Amino acid sequence: MVVDDEALVRSGFELILNASDGIEVVATAEGAQATDAIRREQPDVVLLDIRMPDVDGLTVLRQIQELPAPPTVAMLTTFDTDEYILTALRSGASGFLLKDTEPEQLAQLVRTLAAGGVVMSPKASHALLRGHPGGAGPQDADVARVDLLTDRERDVLVLIAAGLSNADIGSRIHLSAGTVKDHVSSILTKLRVSSRVQAALLAERAGLLGRHDDGSAQDSAR
Repeated sequence: MVVDDEALVRSGFELILNASDGIEVVATAEGAQATDAIRREQPDVVLLDIRMPDVDGLTVLRQIQELPAPPTVAMLTTFDTDEYILTALRSGASGFLLKDTEPEQLAQLVRTLAAGGVVMSPKASHALLRGHPGGAGPQDADVARVDLLTDRERDVLVLIAAGLSNADIGSRIHLSAGTVKDHVSSILTKLRVSSRVQAALLAERAGLLGRHDDGSAQDSAR
């Protein structure tokens, strides 16, 4: 489902995604109608504009998170340094997409979200954190918790930040999806975060993502 105040954006995303194998846009809506449409259509993934004039995306996101079985939500934005992105990520969004994302990438990014992956550019998240140095809590204490991770957990954390699902992580480092799930649970507990996105942001702050050579989770999605 696509939620945006601009009809052109809604129709463009709908056209691109409906032309992709295995993806159906079940509805599009403006902000005020979004929550009711989500209850009715029960989409797996929602692409949600972060800035809308009638009801802003953060308000809609909070309403979605209160649903009994909320869908995966990625925020749509024009600028990767949008001041509201960090708030959205802390509020349960599974990442963000730029509205000028290449059409050939869009379907794969939606599949990544549906599979439980994170869609977020580490380079952009670095810019966000640089602009909001105190936004996620005391940095030294947060980063210090990364030292609690085992080497294998660090490997898994880097792949989480690259946008990979548990199954893709398992294929990459030759572990079962169940074992990866256990590692992810341990990582979230040790880092004291509640979502993969928050873990990815912390990995960026700890400098673990340099090994990706400025690549993005959006580029790495498989």
